[in-house]
Amino acid sequence: MRSLIPVVLTALLSAGLPATVAAAPAAAAAAAITETVYVESGVDSDGDGVRDRIAADVMRPDQAAKVPVVMEASPYYGLGTTSALNVPRGFQRWYDEYFVPRGYAVVEVEMQGTSRSTGCPTTGGPEDTASVRAVVDWLNGRATARYADGRAAVASWSTGNVGMLGVSYNGTLPNAAAAANIPGVKTIVPIAAISSWYEYSRDQGIGYRGHTSDYPTTLANYVISAAQKTKCRAVLDGMARNDGDETYDYTSFWRTRDYRPSAAAVTASVFVVHGQADWNVKPSQFGRWWDALAAQGVPRKLWLHRGGHLDPISFRQAEWQRVMGLWMDHWLKGADNGIMTEPMADIQRPDGSWEQHASWPQPGTAATTLHLGPAAGGFTGSLTTAPTGTGQTQRLADNTNLTESAMMANPDTTDTRRLAYVTAPLTREARLSGEVQVTARITANRTSTPLTALLVDYGPASQPVLSERTPLQLSTEKCSRDDLRNRTGCARPPDVSVQAVTATMLTKGTIDTKNRASLESATPLPTNTAVDVTWKLHARDAVIPAGHRIGIVLVTNHSGYVGVDTGSAGISVNVSLGVSRVVLPVVGGSIGV
Repeated sequence: MRSLIPVVLTALLSAGLPATVAAAPAAAAAAAITETVYVESGVDSDGDGVRDRIAADVMRPDQAAKVPVVMEASPYYGLGTTSALNVPRGFQRWYDEYFVPRGYAVVEVEMQGTSRSTGCPTTGGPEDTASVRAVVDWLNGRATARYADGRAAVASWSTGNVGMLGVSYNGTLPNAAAAANIPGVKTIVPIAAISSWYEYSRDQGIGYRGHTSDYPTTLANYVISAAQKTKCRAVLDGMARNDGDETYDYTSFWRTRDYRPSAAAVTASVFVVHGQADWNVKPSQFGRWWDALAAQGVPRKLWLHRGGHLDPISFRQAEWQRVMGLWMDHWLKGADNGIMTEPMADIQRPDGSWEQHASWPQPGTAATTLHLGPAAGGFTGSLTTAPTGTGQTQRLADNTNLTESAMMANPDTTDTRRLAYVTAPLTREARLSGEVQVTARITANRTSTPLTALLVDYGPASQPVLSERTPLQLSTEKCSRDDLRNRTGCARPPDVSVQAVTATMLTKGTIDTKNRASLESATPLPTNTAVDVTWKLHARDAVIPAGHRIGIVLVTNHSGYVGVDTGSAGISVNVSLGVSRVVLPVVGGSIGV
């Protein structure tokens, strides 16, 4: 490959731009041109009187024909390097080596306020979207750009068709772009991606553990370039003031960082990839986004794998590249290659095998209600298809920092720190596909009472535990042909350990009961008065074998999952039986109990 961009140091310094240019890979399958451009954004997020300049590295075929673009935008390009100049990684993913020889350009966009881009990072705010919009507009002739030496940069080589992809924050930016309906973005591939920043930080009125104090500002401070720290201090301080940590309510701050309400505006196709054990970017992020897209008839495809925060190139490399090639060819080049007639959903089971289904939730899925009931069959609580124990209650106290495994253990033993309700053994396997909902009729002695529900598969099983990567690792790990061939770098498979268990947590969810009527404002819980509280658990696709039991475990403070409610000391909750219930998405619509 050859790099065709002269760097004139004097002009570069006078323009106030860093004297760095991304280097081309040492080897490639086809000749290509690499260049760095600085695109003028439509916003001035740092308030210095100059519109943000968004840095983008381009690798494209050295040919006369116009080509579409595979784009990865990221806040991480300036991190994980040893250079004081924040030199970006320089096309170290597999995208350039795979797509450029196949007639695509690959463009890496440095989000505003990070690496060589000016402006301020705002953790999911509209400024994020503006940085992506600027580069897509440039690729379509709607925005201006310069090379580092001041010359005009024109994307005359671009067809204007853009496919965005990425993992974690790099996958979240495509969601933002699709929700904003940026002309030219034809498809997105969000992997382990956020669709609502509120739900990345909170679960229905409670801050997640590690997200209880100014998380958006903390992340912005992590990715911001050294050059922008001083300029952006007021912006970041404003984020800290407005993030609503005092109440954890869904405010205008979070509304502007929620892409789901704009699903009706999405015209791009969407290929979602997510791990069912991803408790960083939790499963509601794909599940509720997927449902919103489905309601609008958006063309879409889904991979659900058994792991956590991972890139599919590390565990299903050949199939991932095959499908990605077909997907981009179809949506960016108009190829009639059959990709949209393949099954919509690929689901990985705990043993590592894959199933394909025509849609997701799986065809034939219907809501099935089970009722929380009194002790039966040697267990402290029952879960039945018909209400039992109506008029009876069971008392739930503070869980005093029980571990999750302790919450699920010994459902045959009374423990007021948690309540456990289990079915009779299943007479046939039960397939769950979708989102679980719990309704508890409670009488509490606190006006703000946290409740967590765990959906449990009770029965002997071999549970795989997969290692996962940090967002920075997913963005910066080396990904050459040798890495793909030798299963190193980005293609290094996750470590898998298997442990024998008798209780498997399938999904969970928490609510602060003061937010039972609305996430936007609190309604204090009336003390010593029965109130129905309904909340959602994270989406799940699971097979519960015949002979196992389905369980629901209720606790108050789950300190390993959410921040502890400091006002809940001495909490006491009575749960009404018979009327309290769980609604499961069951393939076939019934459970054999």
